[in-house]
This record gives sequence, C-alpha cells and structure tokens, in this order.
Amino acid sequence: MSNQAIALDSLSELGAGSFTFSERVNYLKEFGSHSQAFSTLQPDMQYFDIRGVGYIAYMRKWGRIFVLSDPVCAPQNFELMLTRFHNRFPHANHVQVTKTVVDILHHRFGMYGTQFGSESRIALKDWSLSGKKKQVLRTALNQAEKHGVTVKERFSDDHTREISEAWIKTRKCKSNEIRFLIRPMEMNYKENERHFYAYQNGEAVGFIYFDPIYYKNEIISYVPNISRASANFKQGLFYTIMAHAMDVFKQEGVPYLDLGLIPLMLSAEDEAQEAKLLKKMLRLVYAKGNFLYNFKGLEFTKTRFRGEVEKTYCCHHKATPLLEFFCMFKLTRLF
Repeated sequence: MSNQAIALDSLSELGAGSFTFSERVNYLKEFGSHSQAFSTLQPDMQYFDIRGVGYIAYMRKWGRIFVLSDPVCAPQNFELMLTRFHNRFPHANHVQVTKTVVDILHHRFGMYGTQFGSESRIALKDWSLSGKKKQVLRTALNQAEKHGVTVKERFSDDHTREISEAWIKTRKCKSNEIRFLIRPMEMNYKENERHFYAYQNGEAVGFIYFDPIYYKNEIISYVPNISRASANFKQGLFYTIMAHAMDVFKQEGVPYLDLGLIPLMLSAEDEAQEAKLLKKMLRLVYAKGNFLYNFKGLEFTKTRFRGEVEKTYCCHHKATPLLEFFCMFKLTRLF
C-alpha cells in the first residue's frame, strides 16, 4: 500500500473491489487512526474498496446509506476515496467524521457538515489524577477502594453477558444493544482488544472493552467502546476501571487515550457549512431528549478526564434531514 496521494485524474486506473478480511485488517492497522476505525469491522458493515488505497465502511437502512468515520486510508487520499464513493453513492450520509472530510464533501459536492458531537483525546504522558477538576475521579476511586473493588485485565469472559444484560435494563434504551455508532459487544474480530474488569469480593461487577487505534502499524491509542457495570454497584466503576487501564497503557508507552463520541456536545458557535436549523434542533434534543439517551450524563462523565476536545460532524444533503436522522436512529437501535 502506498502512502503517496494518488491523483484524481488517475481514478480510472484504480481497481475497486472487495478486499479479503486480512487485507482489510492490513489497511486498518496502517491507516486506522480515527477513533471508530476499529468499529468499521463490526458485523453488518458493507465496504467500498479501492485497491492500493483503502476502504470506506457503511450500513444501509430503508434504502439509505450511512458511512461511519473517515475513510480508512492515508489522509492525502481522502479526496480520492470520497469522490469515488460519492460518484457511486451520491445520496449517502456521513456520520462521525472530521473537519477534513467535511471540507471535502462541502466544497466538492455542496453537502452540509453539521457538528454531531465532540470527541476527546488524552496525552497519557501528561496524565495524572491531580488537580481540582479531577476531584470527581479521585472520589470515585476512593469509594471503590473503600468497598474493596479491584481492577484486573482479563483475556477471557467473566460473567460478561450477565452484567451486560442487567446493565442494559437500567438504561434509557432497554430493548436492544446499540450498534453502528457504538460497535456491538460481540465482534468476530478481536485482535488487540483489551478487557479490564472490576471485582468486588471476587465477583466481576463491571468491565470496559478498549479498542485499538492504529497509525503505521503501531497502536497509538485505545478507545473505551464498551462499558458495563452491575446495577447493584454505583460507586463510579467507569472512573475506577478507566484510571487503572490508563496507568497500564501509560506504562506500556501508548501515547494517547481516546474517549470516543460525546453525542450532542456542541460548540456555541456555528460554522458556515452547518445547517443552522438542524444545529438548533440538535441542541433542543440535548436539552429535552435525555429520556432517549443519557446525553448529559455521558458528557459529564467523559469531560471529567479533561482531554483535548475536538468536534465531530455528520455530512448530509438536506438542510433539515429529519427522515435521515430518524432512519439513523433506527439503524443504531436507539429506539
């Protein structure tokens, strides 16, 4: 695979085909630097492949196409991949993409690029629990210690399904496990997944699954994509497991820890390419829609780590893509 940009006028010379699974994993390990790149290998994904360049992952729902994350390729080939994909699927929507992708789709195809939420990244070399703003984390760790909670990394299942099913019953969305924006707990591909469990009196009471983030065949970060806790234990297990795992990753020399999507955590300022009415509606959902999903609680939890925050976007064709958003929510099984 070449790291060099391929000229747009040579598109006809490129072969679009279906990679083998091992070939797709090779592209992931070389170019999978987006927080959701690993999630592009979740079940039911479809792929648009350009041999020697990379791939785009998407799902279909009600005849509509939703792309997850930036293209898995070298950044200098984003425009090539997106142009070729747009020519094939001109009405597709893109979810959880960076500003680089937004700029390409907006300037080349006139698509809107509206902020969908935020992401947060922590430089582990600078990570510590000190500071007034991390008092919540220290309190959670002290409570966990008081209640005899310990954290260990495990490479086999430890009552995972029972904890998960009990946890789901306590959530706003009780009927199904969310997919697409959050990859399902059961993945056929698990290479370099890391599992950390919290124990109390020898019994597993919570866990977090971390997915690897790659750059040039090296793991540069992990992202906690699956987290569960016993409904009977509410003393901040997420903070406790996270702090332990971050210390482990830091000792291993992993540069970063990503926190993944913080949905509907929106900036106060609007950008020129954003759909203004949609942005207002998303702010309204954040303010009034906590019965659908715990937006505010998730934002509070992830911002306690004081990471570097960046915007993440959705790209769409209509100024008010209400049907597309409803379709996406059905795709994710949010309701």
